[in-house]
Amino acid sequence: MLRQDKAAAVADLAEKFRQSSAAVLTEYRGLTVTELAELRTALGSDTKYTVVKNTLTQLAAQEAGVEAFEGQLNGPSAIAFVESDPVAASKGLRDFAKSNPNLVIKGGVMDGRPITAGDINKLADLESREVLLSKAAGAMKAKLNQAAQVFSAPASKAVRTIEALREKQDNAAA
Repeated sequence: MLRQDKAAAVADLAEKFRQSSAAVLTEYRGLTVTELAELRTALGSDTKYTVVKNTLTQLAAQEAGVEAFEGQLNGPSAIAFVESDPVAASKGLRDFAKSNPNLVIKGGVMDGRPITAGDINKLADLESREVLLSKAAGAMKAKLNQAAQVFSAPASKAVRTIEALREKQDNAAA
């Protein structure tokens, strides 16, 4: 690889680190090209799974300010650059690793902070962003309904009291 090509590869990787919400380092030793294609499909369109050169990746990580991969870049390495939902990517990696033990999740970085392989598995156990948002919206709607009932209760109670007094007065006059 020419020096210019290496510099371009480092710049490209550094830009991927900067643009990603998360990046997960894996070792893919023993996986076939077909299995790697299946993994890329399982990760979806918002995650780019890239086979990387360790030395160039170390340089790119330093350039991007990512310290999470120090000491982990050995052997055949690949990185899943997550552009949107890290939970979905974590689930894809975990599920693929269960059925293909040759995929080893080493660790990663999320929002600039290092995460371990255990953290990635915990992240995979979470529900998707959409499910969590819908649960939060449902909880907010329920609280708003409760607040509306609390605010409307005194008015409806006053109306019932006035109506009862009016009926009592009508009955007394008759």
